[in-house]
Amino acid sequence: MKHMTLDYKNASVQVSSFSKDGGVSEYHMMVHASGEGTFRQQVDALHAAFDAAAGQICACARPVFVRYFLSDVANQTEALDRMLDGRWECAVSTVGQPPLDGSKIAMWAYLVSCEAPSERDGLWSFDYLGHRHLWMGNGFGLGPDSEQQTYMIMDKFADALAAEGCDIPNHCLRTWFFVHDVDHNYAGVVKGRRERFDSMGLTKETHYLASTGIAGNNPVCGSYVALDAYAAAGMPAEKVTYLKGATHLNPTHEYGVTFERGTAVDYDDRRHVIISGTASIDNKGQIVHPGDIRLQTHRMWENVEVLLAEAGASYGDVMHMIVYLRDVADYACVRAMYEERFPDHPKVFVWAPVCRPGWLIEMECIAVCHPERSEGSL
Repeated sequence: MKHMTLDYKNASVQVSSFSKDGGVSEYHMMVHASGEGTFRQQVDALHAAFDAAAGQICACARPVFVRYFLSDVANQTEALDRMLDGRWECAVSTVGQPPLDGSKIAMWAYLVSCEAPSERDGLWSFDYLGHRHLWMGNGFGLGPDSEQQTYMIMDKFADALAAEGCDIPNHCLRTWFFVHDVDHNYAGVVKGRRERFDSMGLTKETHYLASTGIAGNNPVCGSYVALDAYAAAGMPAEKVTYLKGATHLNPTHEYGVTFERGTAVDYDDRRHVIISGTASIDNKGQIVHPGDIRLQTHRMWENVEVLLAEAGASYGDVMHMIVYLRDVADYACVRAMYEERFPDHPKVFVWAPVCRPGWLIEMECIAVCHPERSEGSL
């Protein structure tokens, strides 16, 4: 695992990489605009920095998933779409979660050394690590409320997977639900997701999926929910382990929601560890350190560390971090804490209230570790 930061004109790129001799190389990039200039100028600087970093570090890899974090999604999406015309051959997500560094746009890109993809119904298919990987961005649905829209979005995703010979229970590994006005619309998402999972045979006795449900706006008028998702075909059930962190966290179904704390996926030469959105919570489902951003951050880190350790990983194996803050006034404090502990990790801080008002901060991450280090941990 390597971490580095590259500085360019009006932008910087934080990069993590994982590779093994003769194996697939993986890269995560967090690209940050300096905040200078118009939106178009910041997008140009962002893309120029990405192109330079990719050419310098991972010219043999291609993006499989790209997400843009926008400060004003309603006004910026159309301009961004025009600027992206023909740029990417991969799944692209655009979410209204303003970067907290004062810029208008930030970008997360996941790159893998693999062959050219195929695409059908918004689902992008890539072959790497001995499996077919399926990525989707910007899944929308229109309906009277967030519950109905969640049904529609999940049904559309299920149909797209079915066209690839896959389904949600056996192949989906990760979802992100971005919820407009999360304090009011999240309950409908929770109900819609739970009922769809019930109809698919996903229950507390089987398993759910690693997930983040968080505030995030989208440019579609009347849309309260958007979905990004990731699945892998041909993955034997014994290669997938659902992480609990039982000493520090409780099962999510105990407070009415349906997702896994994390998921570990074993390939021949590595393990992927996908950590869901995680906050300052205890193993009884209670908020820890109400009102204290510093203590909530420390407890959140501890919870994530326990989940990583359960999978035989550590923070040194983390490829990228997304940090969500409810109150923009907490940004300076939290960023200083992260820069002290994780100075080189690719990360982005965005304004995105967590699903329970008392949680001031949440983070998610992905780690990759060598399987020989993980033996006996699962």
